[in-house]
Amino acid sequence: MGVPSALRSPKSASVGTARLIRRIVSNYLLRRLLKALFTVFFVTTLIFFLIRLMPSNPIEVYINELIVQYGFSYEDARNQAASLFAIDLDAPMAVQYLDFLRHLSRGDLGNSLRSPGTTVLSVIAKFLPWTLFSVGTGLLLSFTLGVSLGMLMAYKRESSLEPVLAGIGSFLSSVPNYIIGILLLVFLGVRWELVPIGQMRGSMTPGIKPSLTLEFISDIFFHAALPIATYVLTTVGGWMLTMKSSTISTLGEDYVTVARARGLPETRITTAYVGRNAALPLFTQLAISIGFIVGGSILIEQIFVYQGIGYQLLVAISNRDYPVMQGIFLIITASVIASNFLADFLYSRLDPRVRIVGRE
Repeated sequence: MGVPSALRSPKSASVGTARLIRRIVSNYLLRRLLKALFTVFFVTTLIFFLIRLMPSNPIEVYINELIVQYGFSYEDARNQAASLFAIDLDAPMAVQYLDFLRHLSRGDLGNSLRSPGTTVLSVIAKFLPWTLFSVGTGLLLSFTLGVSLGMLMAYKRESSLEPVLAGIGSFLSSVPNYIIGILLLVFLGVRWELVPIGQMRGSMTPGIKPSLTLEFISDIFFHAALPIATYVLTTVGGWMLTMKSSTISTLGEDYVTVARARGLPETRITTAYVGRNAALPLFTQLAISIGFIVGGSILIEQIFVYQGIGYQLLVAISNRDYPVMQGIFLIITASVIASNFLADFLYSRLDPRVRIVGRE
């Protein structure tokens, strides 16, 4: 029979608590999860205070907009702003922060200041899918193309093709994505007039209904073509160079030599022995890259006027729409930290030594 919990000594209870703490500390993934949650909380708190240190505030921005664009007097503009904004910026910062945490604990990110009645969650739900579509498609295309070209560079490293591809990969990986975007806009849309830039603005053609039809699918790819091309061009170089280095290292492994000595077909060696093992390190990098999908879209969506979450973030920053800024920054933070946690999980599965070292 077990000892009733009421009769247990404080010493035995403390021993059980100590064992539980040791078990938590020794669990690699649990430690990483707790660290990730703390990081999200810390960054969210930091963002809350930083955006309130920005010059001006939403009320002042709106008043200035009414005066400059619509000719309002200062008093009229201030009265209209007071009736529009449901926010007390004169409250102590600590009070505003505790109020923010109270709403956040209930999953409430608040309402947009510039669009009364519109929740931040609805803004995120409306525009985030377009960013996930454009950047996610570009990332998958660049990863697939980069892995293929990287293997080709490794196998053709003695030919004249390798230095050409290596030079292209190095150049593309060193140029910022917004520079590539501006070049595509200027040359393809303005100088050479190869693409109708004016018609490609937005995420889809006004009036078209979302559906699984060829018309809708072709329309969204038409509007996302230039952002996707930008993401592919600015990331494919890194995948190429990394895959080339990993493939060359794998080609020197003993199991590849043994496979060739056994007379296995070269195609099977390339796919089952070389390609699969060489690509393993890249999958962890791909997991990390997924987290930067949201944050990496901000400037590109602004350049091409693509209606994604990055474009909405810039609009919110210009309007000092605090709730929308906080919500989108929270999504960016959570996605980056979640992708790093996913990479840690993959590393721990692929290399058990990570977990063993973590216990020491």
